[in-house]
Amino acid sequence: MQSLINTEIKPFTATVFHGGQFEKVSEADLEGRWSIVFFYPADFTFVCPTELGDLADHYEAFKRLGVEIYAVSTDTHFTHKAWHDTSDTIRKIRFPMVGDPTGTITRNFGVMIEADGLAERGTFVVDPQGRIQIIEINASGIGRDASELLRKVKAAQYVAAHPGEVCPAKWKEGDATLAPSLDLVGKI
Repeated sequence: MQSLINTEIKPFTATVFHGGQFEKVSEADLEGRWSIVFFYPADFTFVCPTELGDLADHYEAFKRLGVEIYAVSTDTHFTHKAWHDTSDTIRKIRFPMVGDPTGTITRNFGVMIEADGLAERGTFVVDPQGRIQIIEINASGIGRDASELLRKVKAAQYVAAHPGEVCPAKWKEGDATLAPSLDLVGKI
């Protein structure tokens, strides 16, 4: 499998459930700002609502960084609305829930489980130029952590704003970074 890191996202159009309404979204809506495309297997399941609830709890922190979140499953936008209307956890969501019943977006990002017609737990951080900077894919039984994703987004934004610097392991905002050079070889 070829890595999607630093590749541009492929064109797509979809209908989302967002703010109590159905809206259209395309790859053009991701341009000009940082975005998270957050794939999950299905609505009305078990691990998925815990992940989406965690994202909802951290949504304001992502918004302060100028990041929009797009939650994507192969369910329809109608199913997203029904889930939103019946689940206290999902009712907290303020970010767009993308319906991908044809699997086009899921396949574009390489996270389709063809045998099941469902998405893997894939997280993609997309920069304002529409290029993928972070990819995380978990097995279906392993939930993701929004606070760790927030840390990674901050690191990606820092590196983008500071050419020539890199963020070491466990870097947090305000920590020292590294400037790769011949002088550092073998000294870390």
